[in-house]
Amino acid sequence: MLVLAIDTATPAVTAGIVAVDDTELVTRADRVTVDPRAHGELIAPHALAAAEAAGITLRDLEAIVCGVGPGPFTGLRAGMATAAAYAHALGIPAYPVCSLDAIAADVVRTDRPFLVFTDARRREVYWAAYDASGVRVDGPHVQRPAEVSAEARVAAGDGALQYADAAGVVPIEPRFPSPTGLVRAAREQLLARTEPEPLTPLYLRRPDAVEPTARKRVTAP
Repeated sequence: MLVLAIDTATPAVTAGIVAVDDTELVTRADRVTVDPRAHGELIAPHALAAAEAAGITLRDLEAIVCGVGPGPFTGLRAGMATAAAYAHALGIPAYPVCSLDAIAADVVRTDRPFLVFTDARRREVYWAAYDASGVRVDGPHVQRPAEVSAEARVAAGDGALQYADAAGVVPIEPRFPSPTGLVRAAREQLLARTEPEPLTPLYLRRPDAVEPTARKRVTAP
């Protein structure tokens, strides 16, 4: 099965073509640019470039996997809108994946639980806790790094590197979701060809925008 993997929940603009079956999972090609301002500009070209590098066209795809956050509103929506548009145009399913789970899927397994932190801006992190096998046991949440209460003291993700001292954690790889991690997180659903859940963004904050108040009356001097 050939799968297009997309994620724009972090500063990395990520797209890749992944081949998955019962025995292995192989990234055929990927395109990744770390630029928090370029999600909308780069995600579609990255997807097309990855397909070309893999020697396929988008019509060869059987499914799409898309990271749904948590992440900043604008960047996250760019990837999700692209995934939804491709899925609709190609008539294939699009599977949502928590972007923190995709990072966790690439963590080299140890006998210890771990955390995943991504930068939530405003000096906060999006975070989740995982057991030693990589199963999420808490989260996702958004908090200041010093307020994260978890027993694990190692953490993957770009937020772990940025806030290691404040959170009291030791950073580990990876920093961002990869196409392999995204597909690995959705592998069981993909191979079972189950009906995907809707592509619903994981927003953990209320929007900054507020409804405008009534206009002030202007009186003549």
